[in-house]
Amino acid sequence: MTGRAQTSSAESRTEVAIVGGGLAGGLIALALRRRHPEMQIALIEAGETLGGNHRWSWFDSDLDADGTDLMAPFRKAEWSGYEVRFPAYRRKLSSTYRSLTSSDFDAALRREMGNQAIMTNRPVAALDGKGVTLENGQRISARTVIDCRSSEPGEQFTGGWQIFMGRRTRTHQPHGVERPIIMDATVEQLAPYDGAGAYRFVYVLPLGVNELFVEDTYYADDPVLDRSALSGRLDQYCAKHGWDGDILGGESGILPVITGGDFRAYQADQEIEGVSIAGARGGFVHPLSSYTLPFAVENALAIAEDALLPGDQLAALLETRARRHWKRTKFYRKLGAMLFGAAEPAKRYKIFEHFYRLSESLVERFYAGNSRLGDKARVLIGKPPVSVIRAIAALTGKGAPLAARKENN
Repeated sequence: MTGRAQTSSAESRTEVAIVGGGLAGGLIALALRRRHPEMQIALIEAGETLGGNHRWSWFDSDLDADGTDLMAPFRKAEWSGYEVRFPAYRRKLSSTYRSLTSSDFDAALRREMGNQAIMTNRPVAALDGKGVTLENGQRISARTVIDCRSSEPGEQFTGGWQIFMGRRTRTHQPHGVERPIIMDATVEQLAPYDGAGAYRFVYVLPLGVNELFVEDTYYADDPVLDRSALSGRLDQYCAKHGWDGDILGGESGILPVITGGDFRAYQADQEIEGVSIAGARGGFVHPLSSYTLPFAVENALAIAEDALLPGDQLAALLETRARRHWKRTKFYRKLGAMLFGAAEPAKRYKIFEHFYRLSESLVERFYAGNSRLGDKARVLIGKPPVSVIRAIAALTGKGAPLAARKENN
């Protein structure tokens, strides 16, 4: 299904043009529609559907009341509690956990926004502070332009990579999994390809009595995804647990885990005068976990609050918010630096094994990016899971530059 702009002429006008119909762009559009029902909005997406092919998960504690209300229109899976597994122990935690698929994201946005506001299959050729030019030559003038397109990390950043392949399966027999397994690190600590080591864990969501989502995930030094290797490991993991069945779909990807860099230089490289930048392109991610949903919700509500500002003023506000977010998440980048620089690849799991022994409220604040000073101290005190000397070297060194990603079939 393809939406249309406000008019069908070669040149049209809207109040707010949002470029990129992923999580950030879609939530901004929804927040604007709910806060300003009469506002003209164009949500422009290059692909056929909104949200691409993704699954977003979050803890109930990640969102405040307004954030929870914004997410209310979306159909989602929900569980009361989850567990983690490590070589030394298993632990059950009580936090409510939720998960949303991109297909349900797309369906809810079309229902809430109406097709007049949604433009799919519309690749963008250029954008500026006064509007958007599509590849088909159509020009959409706008008072405010918000750029939510995906982006590649530049040479301004250092860090490593999170590599994953997930698979949704309908099992032939009831699988018996009662709650999500957020992190099963009892698996062999392999690399995602024939190269350097990595921290590996498997993520499991019970979507129904006979339906599972299983994802093989790696914190790796190099951005290489070997589809054949990861698919084979998913086969082995499911066979080990007796989960044979029919594959219904899947997803895979390579995400940057940023441990340092020059954020202002990155902003300067992304800047388009008068254009607001949000989403991952704007730097609104959790540096260590790569979570985006809590920050996408927070930004969507803030943008809706200030949506009547001139476009250039809104752009300046988003730029400032991004810098504050960078400063606020410094602690997580330091932990990432220790993960990649201080821990031997096959022993990186020990950092998370140590972390998940801490209080449940601390874990919740960590994933929401709201760790308190006491939380940070608690994470760092005690017997270190890595060499102190290597940790100091990792924190004082420059780190590895983020290189281009690669996928092997």
